[in-house]
Amino acid sequence: MRAAPPEARLPGRAAPRAPGASRGTAASRAAAALLLVLLFVVVLRLPWAGDLGMHAATVERLRHSLRHPGNPLVDADTPSPYYSPWMVLLGCLARVSRLDVFVVLRLAALAGLALLATGVWRYVRTLSPHRAAPALAAFGLVLLWGTDIINWSGFVSLNSLALTVSYPSVFALGLAFHHWAWLTRALREPSGWGTWLGLGVLWAVILLCHQFTGIVATLGDLAVVVAARPPRTRWPRLAAAAAAGALVLWLWPYYDFFALFWEGGDLDGVHRALFTDFAGRYWLALLGVAALVLRLRRDRRDVLAVFFALGAVVCAAAYVSGHYEWGRALPAALIPAQLAAALEVLHPGHRRAVRTGWAWTLAAALTAGAWAQAGVLGYVLGRAALPEMLAVHYTPPWTDYAWITPYVRSGDVVMARDFPNRLLPAYGVYTVAPGYPDFFLKDAVRREWDVRYYYTRRTPPEVRRQILDRYHVRWVVDSARRPMQPGLRPVTRGPGGQMLYAATP
Repeated sequence: MRAAPPEARLPGRAAPRAPGASRGTAASRAAAALLLVLLFVVVLRLPWAGDLGMHAATVERLRHSLRHPGNPLVDADTPSPYYSPWMVLLGCLARVSRLDVFVVLRLAALAGLALLATGVWRYVRTLSPHRAAPALAAFGLVLLWGTDIINWSGFVSLNSLALTVSYPSVFALGLAFHHWAWLTRALREPSGWGTWLGLGVLWAVILLCHQFTGIVATLGDLAVVVAARPPRTRWPRLAAAAAAGALVLWLWPYYDFFALFWEGGDLDGVHRALFTDFAGRYWLALLGVAALVLRLRRDRRDVLAVFFALGAVVCAAAYVSGHYEWGRALPAALIPAQLAAALEVLHPGHRRAVRTGWAWTLAAALTAGAWAQAGVLGYVLGRAALPEMLAVHYTPPWTDYAWITPYVRSGDVVMARDFPNRLLPAYGVYTVAPGYPDFFLKDAVRREWDVRYYYTRRTPPEVRRQILDRYHVRWVVDSARRPMQPGLRPVTRGPGGQMLYAATP
């Protein structure tokens, strides 16, 4: 088997550090610790945005029924890909502890953050023995994006991570980093069949927890294998790992994983935004592309270069073919570039002038990324505490709907649209139409059409009554400024001019 590259050998074999390296290492570790503290405080506040309502709803359904939770969003008995091993575990925790769902999600955020931090540390240690490498890599991952903010599940820019830290995607990405580190060591050192079967099971768990992050993890695994050039004696173990993972995917009881390939629905429109303003959102990662070129010149099978190439091919194919949902594999191109940019400054083969120049360039790029994402401080301090020059970078979270809970009970069906439709299931209620893509709900299009028709001003009152009866609707959330509809009784007023109505028989 090929020996590990010099920068990936054990710390005891590393080249002596230059004077001042200890001070730089201490400073980078202290900065990384402050980053973790910032995210920890964000977890305590748990900004409400994006898919948080979906994940809270999933936990609530599993709290009430682990065996047959049904659809997490609408009153229908269908499977759901949101019922992942991680969410089932959280559902068990909610069921046993009786904790509020948002407390459970805060605990999930802490676990996901810890898993991501330790996973990055373990994987980066396979790439470089330098003590400052994990801390620099962490900053590269969260800051080397662009000067235009993108918040998306599975993307770990600082602002996006602050909003999605409680999501299964963060947990799955943390597992992915651990998986890459484990696979790297299994290919470098003798390992038994149990290790390889465990790798296969972990790969399946990542795919079940967050399918798009599972794709990124798989591309990273392929890069590790290609870079390691394992001898033929290892191929049976690799095949056993793949078979074990496929078996777990096939046996998972909550949904048919393989059915997602033909029942995945049309997600291209939603994901087209990943390719808009491409340069503004990702241009700081170009520093990593330059670093990858240097790594490729040193090693034609450099693991990060191979990883980047695989991710870039998938994303390019997504853009050319119009299947924009595969753009969710963008982290497979961004992660290796971000890691390469951070690690290149530590490469022992560079002359001092080159290291200094690269360090200043990296510092400038990290500073630009930090400035662009400085609005994340608003989730800790509040927007009012931010200077105006930072407040422009602040993405306000959504307001919650706790004001309905004194009246609406778990399991009730509520007619709502837009943001309320995405948030209300977090409180244990059902909506008429799912607020998120639903792969297994056959009448999703009909439900969405009925909701639009209900809120159309010219819809006759009797047709509205038929829609409410069809879905057993007990409550309606609407603007208080709209004319009163027959058969509705106002119950309470919410923020933003909203009103909760009871649907009378």
